[in-house]
Amino acid sequence: MPVYEKEGTKVWQRRTQAESLMHWAAWLTATAVFVYCWQQISEATTWFFVWDAPRIAEDIWTRATPPRWEYITQLGRPIWDTLNIATLGTLIALCFAVPVAFMAARNTTPSATFVRPIALLIIVSTRSINSLIWALLLIAVIGPGVLAGVVAIAIRSIGFCAKLIYEAIEEIDHTQVEAITATGASRWQVMAYGIVPQIAPAFAGVAVFRWDINIRESTVLGLVGAGGIGLQLSSSLNILAWPQVSLILLVILAAVVLSEWVSAKVREAII
Repeated sequence: MPVYEKEGTKVWQRRTQAESLMHWAAWLTATAVFVYCWQQISEATTWFFVWDAPRIAEDIWTRATPPRWEYITQLGRPIWDTLNIATLGTLIALCFAVPVAFMAARNTTPSATFVRPIALLIIVSTRSINSLIWALLLIAVIGPGVLAGVVAIAIRSIGFCAKLIYEAIEEIDHTQVEAITATGASRWQVMAYGIVPQIAPAFAGVAVFRWDINIRESTVLGLVGAGGIGLQLSSSLNILAWPQVSLILLVILAAVVLSEWVSAKVREAII
């Protein structure tokens, strides 16, 4: 912190004059950018609909309540498909994510100059595209249905799981690995007995956490034709059946709350 002499007394200041000027210049620039962006958004916004939104929301709420409870008999199979999409997609992703993670980790990759960059490219490319976009692409390739949803969830999850797993591999205690290596163990034995036991809790936590996320993501894949309860939601929205929509949203909420509870219990057991 700078301290200045002023008439024989020391005056404390948080920043120097140059630092203060830079600080205010940064705030001024941020304010100018915000004002410019707000102007651009305002010009592209139909404010009549914004001011009318409370009335529209009240009208939709009136139409959507009470939910059409008898429609719940038709939601059993769709919500089951949604759970299957999330579960199978997560399992498939983990099968691919584990070898990719070992190839990406600095301490286990076969080649830091060739294999590791390819593994990192797989991680980045699968994580950078949303599952909804993957679903749209896969529907065009393999057609609409649950299979497209499972593959979309799996591809989206590979990068997420592989990144967290390979970071856990790089953070292991190397003393155990050195001890097992000193016994003359092979490379695979070192992985099986020196690395895998150390990353097993992290692997379980990542798997459950990703499954919890995939439950949420799989509920909307049906909006683009990838199966699950989202397909029922899309159909109800298209015909403006608001009581059905409200019931479907309640079922989705219940599924998400259930997945939260399961994942919390599993993580609690792991920790």
